[in-house]
Amino acid sequence: MATYVYDFIEGDRTRADLLGGKGANLAEMTRLGLPVPPGFTVSTDACRAYLADGEVPAGLFEEVNAHLREIEVRLDRYLGDPHDPLLLAVRSGGRFSMPGMMETILDIGLNDVTVEAIARHSGDDRFAWDSYRRLIQMFGRTVHGVPAEEFDRELEALRATAGSAGPTAEQLRDLVETYKKVFAAQVGHEFPQAPHEQLYLAIRAVFESWNAQRAVLYRRREHISDDLGTAVNVMAMVFGNLGSDSGTGVAFTRDPATGAPGVYGDYLPDAQGEDVVAGVRNTVALTDLARIDPASHHRLTEIMTTLERHYRDLCDVEFTIERGRLWMLQTRVGKRTPAAAFVIAAQLVDEGMITLDEALTRVTGAQLAQLMFPAFDTSAAPEPLTTGVAASPGAAVGRVVFDSAAAVAADGPVILVRRETNPDDLPGMIAARGVLTARGGKTSHAAVVARGMGRTCVCGAEELHVDAERGEVTVGDRVVRAGEVISIDGTTGRVYAGEVPVRPSPVARYLAGELAPESDRLVTAVDRLLRHADAVRRLGVRANADTPQDAARARAFGAAGVGLCRTEHMFLGERRELVERLILADDPAELAAALDALLPLQRADFVGILAAMDGLPVTIRLLDPPLHEFLPPLHELTARVARAEALGEDPGRDAALLTAVRRMHETNPMLGLRGVRLGLVVPGLFAMQVRAVAEAAAQRVADGGDPRPEIMVPLVAEARELAAVRAEAEAVLATVPGAPAIPVGTMVETPRAALTAGAIARQAGFFSFGTNDLTQATWAFSRDDVEGSFFGNYLERGVFEASPFETLDTTGVGRLVRLAVAEGRAVRPDLTTGVCGEHGGDPESVAFFADAGLDYVSCSPYRVPVARLAAGRAAVTTTDAVSDSR
Repeated sequence: MATYVYDFIEGDRTRADLLGGKGANLAEMTRLGLPVPPGFTVSTDACRAYLADGEVPAGLFEEVNAHLREIEVRLDRYLGDPHDPLLLAVRSGGRFSMPGMMETILDIGLNDVTVEAIARHSGDDRFAWDSYRRLIQMFGRTVHGVPAEEFDRELEALRATAGSAGPTAEQLRDLVETYKKVFAAQVGHEFPQAPHEQLYLAIRAVFESWNAQRAVLYRRREHISDDLGTAVNVMAMVFGNLGSDSGTGVAFTRDPATGAPGVYGDYLPDAQGEDVVAGVRNTVALTDLARIDPASHHRLTEIMTTLERHYRDLCDVEFTIERGRLWMLQTRVGKRTPAAAFVIAAQLVDEGMITLDEALTRVTGAQLAQLMFPAFDTSAAPEPLTTGVAASPGAAVGRVVFDSAAAVAADGPVILVRRETNPDDLPGMIAARGVLTARGGKTSHAAVVARGMGRTCVCGAEELHVDAERGEVTVGDRVVRAGEVISIDGTTGRVYAGEVPVRPSPVARYLAGELAPESDRLVTAVDRLLRHADAVRRLGVRANADTPQDAARARAFGAAGVGLCRTEHMFLGERRELVERLILADDPAELAAALDALLPLQRADFVGILAAMDGLPVTIRLLDPPLHEFLPPLHELTARVARAEALGEDPGRDAALLTAVRRMHETNPMLGLRGVRLGLVVPGLFAMQVRAVAEAAAQRVADGGDPRPEIMVPLVAEARELAAVRAEAEAVLATVPGAPAIPVGTMVETPRAALTAGAIARQAGFFSFGTNDLTQATWAFSRDDVEGSFFGNYLERGVFEASPFETLDTTGVGRLVRLAVAEGRAVRPDLTTGVCGEHGGDPESVAFFADAGLDYVSCSPYRVPVARLAAGRAAVTTTDAVSDSR
């Protein structure tokens, strides 16, 4: 029979696929000799089998019982023993960390008999009955889906009458009886008294939690596969709620918000389990533990140093102190903010723990993009309403909402304001610009999840009184109501009424050449890793730029040329009238006159762009969109002409335009007369553009420049199309004295072009993949129509893990790219290949393009640094390493 259960000592951190991240790391700590409570892991194989069949795998609970007996023998305590019972903690743990998204059940084994035994052995009746009520609440919510508020309502009522000392043991005993009645009313049967039944049902519930709505939503956002399943970790309970010499905490080996070195975290005395991350009580700083319990603090710092050196990265840990004895309940490579990611990676290089290549795998292009966002201009900020814990950096402005549903439904940016968040708030946290809570610290649920998602977060703003039912939050005598605008600063923890102005981030200023690399610690780290990415990457990075200003900006950001200059953008504004003349031309003379008027304007545009990119390639795409896009819309012209006729007026030019628009009307213009087809149908159009390029290059040469233009023909699907345009272009180029050699290539943006790339390569000086149109044609999607209609449904159903217009569909579209590269280079080994669609700035897509052997990617100027970093990562990162660093 298959093996489904493994003792902690049987695993290690390399077995996360089988044991989940939590189980693998518990096994690793056990192997390191650290104080981990004895326990075992039910593997992800068991979860997958359960989810596939709807039944617990045969023999699973027999395995569980065998491993449980080993724990009982080691501790000489037994589950369900009426004299000295063993209690168990059951925790989920998938391959990848999903903070707060799945389930935990503590105190398994308590019932009406064992609670009395726990009271006797602990000498603390209050502790025993509090533990029992926790079990009923966790068990009811997790195993049977009892709404948390059904229990919370009773607990809040008790706290309101208990006084400052908290509930007495007798009051907690009564609360347990109330909880059991709530449980029975909601579930339809009594709370189970058999400890083994509690354990089996808890394991089954953790399996099922893998498909809980919030877990599915989190996986969608983080691109985690639904097929992995979760492991279940079962360990002997240790208790942090046994008095002032006990407690629980979460700690980091470095500050996960800033990257500052030094052990850092939160501690909550006389607390149990999830109290710290739930944020129900505000914590004390970890430094206070040195005063409260110096021996445990010393031992904890020793262990954290050991773990960081062992994992060679920022680690976070969960720990419990039970009457002065330290226990380690979890460790993992900690989530961190984008700023901390760069700072920590550079620190670890300096400390000799990792190489610069490894440092690149610790940061992502998405993190760099977040660092380029603006920050608040505090010099123009008013007095803050309050200050909380700076939990996740950033500047967020939005209207106040008090629940997840309102955040999701909001039209415009919002700030989610809560007393404390819980896993059910995940949809709202995704939808909001920022999160503000009255309770919790840097290790609370709100803080951990916000950091992982790159959301701005301020926690533990104790002056806030949040009344979600009334839709208002009060700070002193100031009331802020739902819908009012606030600003939260996750870097300082300040909360402001109204909208605070923003200023460019220091990273953006550095990238634009306005700040020196040594201006601050973060900028220094970004500069160091970007320079290393440039040194190791094989993939070039160009920019999409249509104006000299765009080209200059892209060059400042590190672009090695222009990969896409869209000439249609040069025909807008005041020049639109010249295009109208071109379209309305009735004879060759009028057509030639219209083209002659456009020529000097195009030439001047190209001179400016070539000057900005002097010495670097500039790929200029000939006119691509249908000509009717340069005319007024059909409905607008129809209305104007009809109005003029109704008033007895001469519609004049509008009538001619309406006739032209009707003549050119197409059912699906994006698949009609556009791209290369325009060049073949409209005499002289492409020739004019080619002449403008050549004359601009000749002028730059005469001025002492080093222009390197490339002419790109769009929408080619047949080699003979490209051959015809290329022949016309070369004939024009031959008549322009002083022009440098100018290659003529093509965009590969139709499936047929990819499938016949060998034939097309014989006519092409280069390939550039237009992955936007290639995606549309491959999927049979009209992007403008489908993104707002059913893409959301596809993402929710898991048909997409991400929009194929944001991250390349490597299975379908990517296969066409690989095929075209291979067939093109089989004919022309020196064929240059690049990408000029929006995917060129997406980090995941960049990694694919590097692996596919392309020469460069091209993206918007502001995405150039992101693409540079992603290309460097691709050069040093295997597919497995990318997955492991998620």
